[in-house]
Amino acid sequence: MSAERRQHISSGSPWEELAGYSRAVAQGDWVFVSGTVGFDRAADAFPPTAAGQARVALSIIEAALAQAGATLVDTVRVRVYVPERADVPAVSAVLKERLGAARPANTTVCCSLAVEQAKVEIEVTALRQGTPPDTARTPMPGPA
Repeated sequence: MSAERRQHISSGSPWEELAGYSRAVAQGDWVFVSGTVGFDRAADAFPPTAAGQARVALSIIEAALAQAGATLVDTVRVRVYVPERADVPAVSAVLKERLGAARPANTTVCCSLAVEQAKVEIEVTALRQGTPPDTARTPMPGPA
């Protein structure tokens, strides 16, 4: 992909259209994934724990990265927003489990979130390392 070409990636979330944003934007070898909450669209609900929500959010992020020809291992930066300080260790354990090989730079912030039921919001920046897209593809979750 040329450095001039921008690829907009959608997960099909109605919020993307409502707020006018993309789940992810790929520009050159960089992929920027928007803040992602752990709403499980298949179950039409949030998992009850912050760790469960972090797993769902990272699955959504992983699918967006795959559409851009990247993987979680390509992650160079992660930002995590958590309303409850007590949930930080559980969310951190999920990050280590899913992003451990990448060892990205990390910022974790305790703050309120725009979605009341959300216990975590995660955004990542990835630098594609030449992973062939055909071997990295993960299907995106279907539209709500």
